[in-house]
Amino acid sequence: MPTTLSKAVGLHAAIVMDGNGRWAKARGLPRPIGHLAGARAIGAVVEKAPSLGIGTLTLFAFSADNWRRPPGDVGGLMRLFALYLKRSTIWAAARGIRLRVIGRRDRLPRRVVAAIEAAEAATAGGDGLLLRVAIDYSARAAIVEAARRFATDPETGDFATQVAGAGGGEVDLMIRTGGEQRLSDFLLWESAYAEFWFTERLWPDFTPADLEDAVNAFRRRDRRFGGVSDRVGTGG
Repeated sequence: MPTTLSKAVGLHAAIVMDGNGRWAKARGLPRPIGHLAGARAIGAVVEKAPSLGIGTLTLFAFSADNWRRPPGDVGGLMRLFALYLKRSTIWAAARGIRLRVIGRRDRLPRRVVAAIEAAEAATAGGDGLLLRVAIDYSARAAIVEAARRFATDPETGDFATQVAGAGGGEVDLMIRTGGEQRLSDFLLWESAYAEFWFTERLWPDFTPADLEDAVNAFRRRDRRFGGVSDRVGTGG
C-alpha cells in the first residue's frame, strides 16, 4: 500500500522546470528523450514536497509562448502530457494529491483536455497536496482575463483570487532550474513577494534533496513584505 501524504499545510512553492532539451543535447539524445526524463523527475519531487511543509506546488510545464517551438517538439510534448496525466492519476489519488491544471484549454488537443478532466475528477478529494500544472499558461493573459471578468461583473469575487485560479494564491518560494534567472511569464501577480532560488541543475537531474535545499534556503530568508526586519544585524 502506498504511503498517504500528510494533510496540506504551509508553503506555496512553484517551479520553472527548465533544461530538458539541454539535458538531452548534452547526452547526444533527441529532445523528446529530455522531456521524458523531465517527466520522470516530477514524481519524486512531488512526493517529497509535503514533508517539507509544502501544501501547494505549481509546476510550469508549457507556456503560451512554447507554441512557437517546432511542430514536432510541440506534438511530442502534447502526447507526453496526455500520457503523464493518465499514468499519474491513480498514483496521485492514492497519495491524497489533488491535481489541477491551469492555463488555456481551447488550444490543447482533445486527448490532452480529456486527460486533464479525468485526472482532476479522480483526484478532487485529495487533501495531502495541491499539485497545479501550468499548461498553455501565460501570467499576463491570466491577469488580463481576470481584469476583464472583474470589470464585467465585480461581484465575481476577489480579483487576486481570480488571477490565481484553481486553488492558487501568493507564491512563497519560486524555483527555477537550468541556470536561467527569469520568470518567463509565470505567476507574475502571485510572485510579488516570492523568494527566488535558482540552480544550474537541469530539470531531469533535479532531486528531492535539491527541493529540500531550496526550502531550507527559503526558511533562512528574512521576509519583510516592505516592512522593517525584526532580526538583529539585518538591513532594511
